Amino acid sequence: MFRKVFVANRGAVASRVIRALREMDIRSVVGYSEADADLPYVAQADEAVLIGPAPPAESYLHADRLVQAAMAAKVDAVHPGYGFLSENADFSRKVREAGMVFIGPSPQWLEAMGHKTRARETMAAYGMPMCPSSGLLSGSIPEQVEAARAAGFPMLIKPAAGGGGIGMIPVESAEALPDALAKARGLAERSFGNGELYTERLFLRPRHIEFQIMADNFGAVQHLFERDCSLQRRHQKVIEEAGAPCLARETADRMASQATHILERIGYDNIGTIETLYDSQAGFSFLEMNTRLQVEHGVTEEVTGVDIVQSQIRLAAGERLGDVLSARPSRPQGHAIQARIYAEDPWRFLPSPGILKTFDLPIGPGIRVETGFGEGNRVSSNYDPMIAKVIAHGSDRAHAIALLRDALSACRIDGLKSNIPFLLAALSDDEFCSGQVHTHLADDIVRRHAPARRQPATA
Repeated sequence: MFRKVFVANRGAVASRVIRALREMDIRSVVGYSEADADLPYVAQADEAVLIGPAPPAESYLHADRLVQAAMAAKVDAVHPGYGFLSENADFSRKVREAGMVFIGPSPQWLEAMGHKTRARETMAAYGMPMCPSSGLLSGSIPEQVEAARAAGFPMLIKPAAGGGGIGMIPVESAEALPDALAKARGLAERSFGNGELYTERLFLRPRHIEFQIMADNFGAVQHLFERDCSLQRRHQKVIEEAGAPCLARETADRMASQATHILERIGYDNIGTIETLYDSQAGFSFLEMNTRLQVEHGVTEEVTGVDIVQSQIRLAAGERLGDVLSARPSRPQGHAIQARIYAEDPWRFLPSPGILKTFDLPIGPGIRVETGFGEGNRVSSNYDPMIAKVIAHGSDRAHAIALLRDALSACRIDGLKSNIPFLLAALSDDEFCSGQVHTHLADDIVRRHAPARRQPATA
């Protein structure tokens, strides 16, 4: 097992990884930017190293600085968390070339699955269900338009090298396609340094269902059931739950088993998440694969009793999957639901950086809170505005929703805006509570629940 691990991330995930390392009696070293120097997780680590100024390109996205800091700290391994360089094959290679273990999949899988069209081609070749889509768009604009039409309308233009909902543009007609392609390419180039695009059919009210995968270095692969992540704003998840509501257990298990068998056949290693869209008529279709720890991993931990972060570390250290998942249950236990608390306007979803003058989060039976912040800390505009995750675990979905609603009602946050009013509206919404979730539900909730003065103008 590792003696010392470098945490190459910040905020809630850095705090989560540090906690896992402490429980495993592994020393932690965290790299932090100038903006994060006073955040609580920095003090929680056994050692802390300044890695650069606040801008991510000069700190959390600066691979060479991170590797140098890890080497100087004489660590055995590097945990990349999620976001930033967690799925960057070049960073993984640099870590390995420096004689350290990258706690994540091998570089070949970061590369193969990190590029969306290559991932689709790989999974399709092994029988994964797919929705209609184009290949990678190339050539002149007229040639790209013609190739893009293969997905059919309505369609979604997506960056091939991207994620997090950035650069995704819906298109309703062929007339709108040229301008939309130009806009999407610009967004992709600015956000990911890669302007490659592809298109896929846009389902009108699909569900976003994903499957947690665990694999070792010896060819064994298992799943930890499914999560429903359908409640999203701007294509980014806000509320996630395990298991998926109003979906038959045998239907979910069948898709989970198929995804598991495919990854077993291709030789995947460490952890990952197969993301799919689910349409009641078309069934499942592959969306993408995330080759890292997910923000929403906690809901799966609550219904399985498996510590995914510790398991990821043990798998990277060379342990066998059968030993790591020896206590995995045969089905999810109860129901878990997570709300992401963002520093943002609750109805327009615009970031609201500032100082957390009051930051009082809930505690109690069935409630779990993860954050990288404390009272008095500044939420910087340099980073994602998520400030905490609150997870409720109940005997069933209604119980979990009630626990989460009570917990969020008890939160006290002053000094900046938060999305708690939206979250409470969602958790009281009849459509959500009945389990009729879909990826456009957030917009419906805003229309139904936002105060009249705050509703966005309509054309």
